[in-house]
Amino acid sequence: MLLLAGDVGGTKTDLAVISPTAGPRAPLAEASFPSADYSCLEDLLQAFLSQTHLPVDRAVLGVAGPVVAGRTTITNLSWELDERRLRDSLGVPSVRLLNDLAAIASAVPFLEPADLYVLNEGRAVAGGTIAVIAPGTGLGEAFLTWDGIRYRAYPSEGGHTDFAPTSALEAALLRYLQERFGHVSYERICSGLGLPNLYAFLRDEGYAEEPAWLTEQLATASDPTPLIVGAALQAGAPELCTLTLRTFVSILGAEAGNLALKVLATGGVYLGGGIPPRILPALERGEFVAAFRRKGRLSGVLADVPVKVILNPKAALLGAACHGLGL
Repeated sequence: MLLLAGDVGGTKTDLAVISPTAGPRAPLAEASFPSADYSCLEDLLQAFLSQTHLPVDRAVLGVAGPVVAGRTTITNLSWELDERRLRDSLGVPSVRLLNDLAAIASAVPFLEPADLYVLNEGRAVAGGTIAVIAPGTGLGEAFLTWDGIRYRAYPSEGGHTDFAPTSALEAALLRYLQERFGHVSYERICSGLGLPNLYAFLRDEGYAEEPAWLTEQLATASDPTPLIVGAALQAGAPELCTLTLRTFVSILGAEAGNLALKVLATGGVYLGGGIPPRILPALERGEFVAAFRRKGRLSGVLADVPVKVILNPKAALLGAACHGLGL
């Protein structure tokens, strides 16, 4: 009874074969594949299974996109995924597609201290709802509720809700982005795709000047986000980059607080995705926690909510495995 667990993304796909005996942290086989090298997910999965020679009888695959009636498409790829088609192609009796944030959320109850970095100690309530917010390429959100026996994870598309400014600068940012995009969501700002929008606003509206050397590097960069973040974290960082990152962190903290209030996350808030582990120095400086707690009459409630960064880069794969094993 072997499980095929996967974290399927637009850039890469991580796969593992899991046995109930060894558990989710001790895969019998594991590999990572460039997603764009394959015309469809079926071909990628077949390539992995042909390497392992291990007979799997079920699969749980975390996927970057909303799953509706067992079907979804993958962000940044032309793949259309269907549970029934995957079952027939692989000859596997059971295939489950799971939203990638639901997969990360499924891993949260099984994360160990080494997998986490504490931003706000707080006091977790036993059985309290848990929130997950994950800025990566996009902005994902999910939550977990306690059913009396175990935690159950639920996906959300909360990253696409309307951006709400909390300062004069952010109000100007909203107007700037509305002229470009019409609808402005938190993902337009708090994500790898959104951070350059924030940088462009601060540059174009004259909040800080862009150094000539950075202009040259950005002109040839395929992805400006790592360049902006890297410059912001280095010694003698340009003011434009540090302001961009400080504002990003503050807005992320505000939205994390919004999510915590919406689901009453007395069990804690967990930051997933690829960006938080890379910007720990910025998250530690205080703007994040201050914005997280700044909720008027309910500020005291959020002061008690633990906030932790997920450091484990394979949390989604671990969560898919935990979900598949029914843990």
